[in-house]
Amino acid sequence: MVNNHFQHLSLTLDIESRPILKKLAKAHQALAELKGVASSIPNQSILSNTLALQEAKDSSAIENIITTHDDVYQSDSLSQQFVTLAAKEVHAYASALQNGFERVLRTGLLTNNDILEIQASIENNRAGFRKLPGTALKNDLTGETVYTPPSPDEIESLMRQFERFVNEDNLVDWDPLTKMAVMHHQFESIHPFYDGNGRTGRILNILYLVKQGLLGSPILYLSRFINQNKSEYYRLLQAVRDTGEWESWVLFMLEGVEQTSLQTTQLTLGIKELMLKYKHKMRNDVPKIYSQDLINNLFRHPYTKIDFVVNELGVHRNTATKYLDELVRIELLSKHKIGKDNFFLNDALFQLLLNVGQK
Repeated sequence: MVNNHFQHLSLTLDIESRPILKKLAKAHQALAELKGVASSIPNQSILSNTLALQEAKDSSAIENIITTHDDVYQSDSLSQQFVTLAAKEVHAYASALQNGFERVLRTGLLTNNDILEIQASIENNRAGFRKLPGTALKNDLTGETVYTPPSPDEIESLMRQFERFVNEDNLVDWDPLTKMAVMHHQFESIHPFYDGNGRTGRILNILYLVKQGLLGSPILYLSRFINQNKSEYYRLLQAVRDTGEWESWVLFMLEGVEQTSLQTTQLTLGIKELMLKYKHKMRNDVPKIYSQDLINNLFRHPYTKIDFVVNELGVHRNTATKYLDELVRIELLSKHKIGKDNFFLNDALFQLLLNVGQK
């Protein structure tokens, strides 16, 4: 029977069918490989900086906030210089993800305060939980309402229950990946905010895996999978509301974890191999300017600029300019004038990022 109103989650549900248990094994294997490969990169912030922007770009695209890799990487959130409004929103998402990650590392929890902070960072306001009815979802063809989010006077209570569900491991005996899939469904169905629910919910997926020790840094690329399978994602979300069909939804999310873990592992290995090539070439061709900090800078920012080198290496502006010009000379970077700024593009890294998930 179709019920288009919010359904309370039964914690006694026997969700983990045989197909789900088989898929869980594959998803965990892929996730463990990603965690291991990522931990072998000496400076974790390289991955989390670069990949957080990738995740942010794809998560924002699900909400029709469309931007390009160029616009995202040419923008600078530290100086608040953004090429486009969409690029600004992507950087806000990446910042919310990074701040949420740091909070979870500090506390080992994922609380409603964290969720409110994440959404405030994405939306750049502190509206908090919504005080008005959520937008009803309608069938595009018939115009009939297929789902109505809970009323505002239920939100506080539902989010307290949600917080308990996320943080108390003994409430259910489900695998953490099953729980993440259920959590995501519940959050999107509660729809606690005026705006930013989808992006906040996708950040919570990653942070929950960090909280459970399944990821060491927030680098899982789940939004790309969702974006590539957007209609199926929304269809399965609704199928659970209509008929309680959890198995297909959980299998979809586990497939996403497995696929994106494998893709991100390949990307991480590619970045590691590229860093080694840059290291050897710099040591051979420009030994006087070689440093691990300079290599880290080139891989933390696919588009670097003089200010980034000055700030991160603590060198004078003239020195930073000399470093970057030398790297252009030996063809590790290419120089681009964009507006008033010179940008130095790590072409090989940019190509790697562009190709992830395309094979």
